[in-house]
This record gives sequence, structure tokens and C-alpha cells, in this order.
Amino acid sequence: MEYSNKIWFKRWWGVLIIIIIAIILFFLAVSASYFVGEIKNAKLKLNQAEPIRQLKESGQKYDAASGDNYWLGSANAKITIVEFGDFACPVCLQSFPTVREISLRYKNDIKLIWRDYPVVSDYSANLALAARCAGEQGLFWPMHDKLFQNQGVGQTDDKIAQFDELAALANQIGANQAKFKDCFDRQKYLPQIQKDLTDGQAFGIAGTPTYFIDGYKLEGDVPLDIFIKMIEQLKK
Repeated sequence: MEYSNKIWFKRWWGVLIIIIIAIILFFLAVSASYFVGEIKNAKLKLNQAEPIRQLKESGQKYDAASGDNYWLGSANAKITIVEFGDFACPVCLQSFPTVREISLRYKNDIKLIWRDYPVVSDYSANLALAARCAGEQGLFWPMHDKLFQNQGVGQTDDKIAQFDELAALANQIGANQAKFKDCFDRQKYLPQIQKDLTDGQAFGIAGTPTYFIDGYKLEGDVPLDIFIKMIEQLKK
């Protein structure tokens, strides 16, 4: 009888076995990934079931709504949401559409307050100042939106170019340029910005955006569905 000197995995049946094993391992890996994903999704759904209860159990309540700040919604709303944000913050930009969505959808149910926490860049305080200088002309929210829609504007070490860029945005929303320049040059609202920063530090804010839902702290980019669930639960 004649025997082949070929190693087993080089024979046709050896190659076939290797292919079959590889296919089995592939399907096992896919199945494991699927079930792990399902477990994670189940946990996520469980965590989203009662976000307000979980939020209240997670920490203390803060008096974050105190002070004179710009707001949207209803003055006598049952629910108050305070956002500490920074116009230079990329995560705030990511959250921007969500915040504007809930401000429109629940305009009769919530009071949404903006507070400045200019910590992301060296230009953050000037961006906050530009928004407030537009605000004294009744244009805070249009400028708020413009600064996010054009994030990166005004972030230059050239002071003249910086102001020109911010003034151009203010001009687009109809602000009086002379009044805007006078306000910006005098840094008229810097004390208010500093107060927001000091309060935020006292509240232990680690970064932006940070929200206070009826005084309870919630950090980071909050998905729209979580916001909706919290508001709906608080409305009951």
C-alpha cells in the first residue's frame, strides 16, 4: 500500500476541515456578538424606563435656576431645565438640535434657561459676551443659534478679526452694529458670565453641556428620547 507524505492540512480533506471549522467559528462569533448586543440593549432599555427616578436617586438638588438669564418656554412652567454650555464646545453643538427640539415641542410645559460655562477655549468668554451683547437688543436666541451653526467663528488671536467675525453674525440677525460694538468693547456683561462660571464650579460641573432638570444634575449629550421621557414623566 502506498502512503502520501503530505501533511494532513495540505491534503484536500484537511483543507475542507479547516474551511468548515472557520465557518463554524465565524457563526459562533456573530452569534456571540448578537447576544452581547441584545443584552446591552436590554440594559439600555431598562435604564431608560424611569430616567427621572434614576436621576433623582443619583445625587443632590441644586438651585441652578437662580439669577437673571435668558430663557425659552413658559415663565410659569412646571418643569425647569437649565443648560450650562459653551459656544465653543463640540458636544454642546451635538446637543444643540435636541435642545431646540424640546424647547419647541414643550414650549408650554418647560422653562429652558441658558447659562454660560466658558471653559472649552480661550475664546469662549468672548463668544458668550457676543451672545449677551446681541441679547440686550432682544436677539440673544438668534445669536445663540448662529454661534452654534457657525462654530469656530471668532476663534482667532487677531482681536480685530475676532470682533469682525462676531459682528458679521450679529449683523445677519439684524443687530445694531454701533450698539453691539460698544457693548463688546466695554465687556459689559462679563460679570454675569463670571457669575455663571462661579456658580457652575460650585455645582461641581466637570464639563459642558451640563443640565439641571428641576435642579438635578445631568451631564453630557442627552439623547432626545431620554429628554422626552423625562419631561413626560415630570408632566404627570
